[in-house]
Amino acid sequence: MTRVLVVGGGVSGLAAAHRLRTLLGPDAEIVVVEAARSLGGKLAAMEIGGRRVDVGAEAFLARRPEAGARIAELGLDDQLVHPGPAASGLRVGGRTVGLPPRTVMGVPGDPDVAADALSPAGLAALRADRPGDWEPGGDVAVGALVRARLGDEVADRLVDPLLGGVYAGHADGLGLRATVPALAAALDADPRSLLAAARACLPAPPAEAAPPVATGAPSSSPGRAPVFGTLRGGLADLPATLALAARADLRLGRTVTALARTPDGWRAEITDDAPVEADAVVLAVPAPAVRRLLADHAPGAARAAGEIELASSALVVLALPAAAAGPLAGRSGVLVGAGERRPDGLPWTIKATTFSSEKWPHLAPHDTGDPDATAVLRLSIGRHGDPGSLAALRRDDDDLVSAARSDLAALTGIEEVPVESAVVRWPGGLPQYGVGHLDRVAAIESGVAALPGLAVAGAALHGVGVPACLATADAAARRVAEHLAATTVR
Repeated sequence: MTRVLVVGGGVSGLAAAHRLRTLLGPDAEIVVVEAARSLGGKLAAMEIGGRRVDVGAEAFLARRPEAGARIAELGLDDQLVHPGPAASGLRVGGRTVGLPPRTVMGVPGDPDVAADALSPAGLAALRADRPGDWEPGGDVAVGALVRARLGDEVADRLVDPLLGGVYAGHADGLGLRATVPALAAALDADPRSLLAAARACLPAPPAEAAPPVATGAPSSSPGRAPVFGTLRGGLADLPATLALAARADLRLGRTVTALARTPDGWRAEITDDAPVEADAVVLAVPAPAVRRLLADHAPGAARAAGEIELASSALVVLALPAAAAGPLAGRSGVLVGAGERRPDGLPWTIKATTFSSEKWPHLAPHDTGDPDATAVLRLSIGRHGDPGSLAALRRDDDDLVSAARSDLAALTGIEEVPVESAVVRWPGGLPQYGVGHLDRVAAIESGVAALPGLAVAGAALHGVGVPACLATADAAARRVAEHLAATTVR
């Protein structure tokens, strides 16, 4: 009997297991080993305020096909929902303004759309659009590029909040080629103007009846395809459904400590369990685990994986009385710009808020007059390499909730005591795509290509979003299936 070992029970590992099941058929044995005691990885949900709310990734980019296609394949398409019309906000210059429309990860194609978010000097620097050196095919920190060409305010107020929301990192530490590949490609074609490069990445303006939508901003404007999607019961339903469809042997609370080659495949040593011998292995684990497991087999790939840094973050989830949530009306959330200060001069602890009950119509309270009705908010904390963020993440849960509530009051005026609160921590939860990330990924994939019956998948490779993870999972499963087919033929 063919046996495949999948190391990692997050969405990437479970998607690989599911695809292996469809490729290998019902007789294959698929074993999934997950170090945590629950499946799903960064896709998790909890009950709070009388409803189930995602406390990890809450949505996927609907403009990529992988997530929507897999949801349909699993029979979950009747559960697919999209954000409502509430707009995203940005906290910059001591004010909350609307997130500028039609930008590429904060880089506008038209300076006028950013006028509300910038000072006169910042807007003048944006309009200047200074030329600069550019090496086609090369890489540079997003922040360095934007600062040199469009000024510090564009980097700090527009680009950094959006990148921070995706990667829990800073624009100055993230590479353009991996995080905004379309913009890098546009500069390869014509490096003279960063504004022109951004315009080249944007779709044609919508019809006059449909207001413009910021690239990356949650919206469901009339006449426009939804930017984001999720599942009515929570995006955490996706890994659970994948696990069921994969019909795998699930081993939770176990860690694969070592891999060894055998004449017929691979042998995995597992904590608190018997070793597993398999014809093939898929590694769907964070970069440090990839480094550890490949060290004896592909040293170059292991070194490259070890160079990928990880960001830690935390999420404070609050359920407020619905009647107290009036100031949130019409706003899906607010991103906080780098270096911003509260009205009292203190630094912000949070980097972003998501007003879930405003953003997602299926989470909205049905009757705000009901004394038991609640509104749910998510407050995000943690930026990679930021000393203030590191100090905040060391606080205990009660202190972190207090700090988040204080920031919420400063941001919205809401001081109501929550009906319920929770803290969810994600240590090392997000890989940082630094300058040269694609070179590191190429080194990992090249090293693995020389190892028959081994494949890698996950957020450390070609994107941290759910669609990108699903794409790496499919590629890994097909690589394994092709290897097994060739082995059987021989």
